[in-house]
Amino acid sequence: MKTFEEKWTAWVDGELSGKELAEFEASLPDKPAAEAERTAVKKLGALLRRELVAPALSNEEFFSHQLRERIARENAEQMGRFGAAETARGWDWRPVRRMLWAGSASIAIFLALAVFVMRDKNPAGQSQYLTQILNARVDPVVSPNATISMFQSKDQRVTVLWTEGLQSLPADYAAK
Repeated sequence: MKTFEEKWTAWVDGELSGKELAEFEASLPDKPAAEAERTAVKKLGALLRRELVAPALSNEEFFSHQLRERIARENAEQMGRFGAAETARGWDWRPVRRMLWAGSASIAIFLALAVFVMRDKNPAGQSQYLTQILNARVDPVVSPNATISMFQSKDQRVTVLWTEGLQSLPADYAAK
């Protein structure tokens, strides 16, 4: 459904007809005032079309006009980015210095956090279970051919206890 403004514009332009035109004109509170406004709008439109005519440009003028507009736009962008003083004297090193300071500060903060968070804590040493097993002895009566071998890798923090010939583990070997 069209809004009142859309119907008004269509009525002024003369695009309404039939039932739609009759309904719209019936909905107008003051039809003579609306007709007067309609003629005023048409007169204004005719005046603007007659007086505001863009000059016709030849192909060369149009092309030159486009180039001048583009150059002016690019110069305005460049002046806005660097400012008149910087473009007059040449390259400005301040942004590069700021970037170096920001990068250095970021690296320093990262290193400080890395040292604080990821500092290597000394391992607690051997596990109490491993110490208990190493200090105990295999009873020759229960397992006469039993041998215990231990393999340790300190860089990977792994200890492997290899037992051979052990038939059963005595009660005092039970882990806590």
